[in-house]
Amino acid sequence: MLITITGKNLNITDAMRDRTEKKLAVLDKYFANSDTENELLRANVLVKTYSDHQKIEVTVNTPIGLLRAEVKSVDFYAALDLSIDKLEDQIRKQKTRMSRKNREKLSLAFLEEINMMDEEATEKLEPIRTKEIFAEKMDLNNAVMQMEMLNHTFFIYTDSETNEIAVVYKRFDGGYGLLEVEKDTRV
Repeated sequence: MLITITGKNLNITDAMRDRTEKKLAVLDKYFANSDTENELLRANVLVKTYSDHQKIEVTVNTPIGLLRAEVKSVDFYAALDLSIDKLEDQIRKQKTRMSRKNREKLSLAFLEEINMMDEEATEKLEPIRTKEIFAEKMDLNNAVMQMEMLNHTFFIYTDSETNEIAVVYKRFDGGYGLLEVEKDTRV
């Protein structure tokens, strides 16, 4: 695994680097039998120090997708252990999902949710931050899997069937929703 460790407001010591590499090496066991065995796993670790705590952000690019954990703790080593636990939980969760054969049922559930969607009035809000993304081409199931792996409430992608931008999102009732772009037919 290729590991990049960066510190903000602190210098990364050799002990911190060794401990991080040792802990992240545990994740290799989950990908040992992968089809992309020759492909290197890449991990980016960002350690930020604040006056009362430290924050560790770990992002790992794997064959099953992007894994991300963010942990705050008073102690660097405790935060590192918690972040590795979170990553292992995400890997187990995604491997379980991938092994299920009910992908078509998930697509049907999306279609039912779309038919039952009701419009809610929203307030106009000013954006706090602007971010540009690349809407990768994939199918609905992969978009849901990516959203879950990133632990986000929505995911923007290019639908492989329609070649249009779409957004999959989590609903408050526990289901999923899908927003598709409709072409303007007005002249």
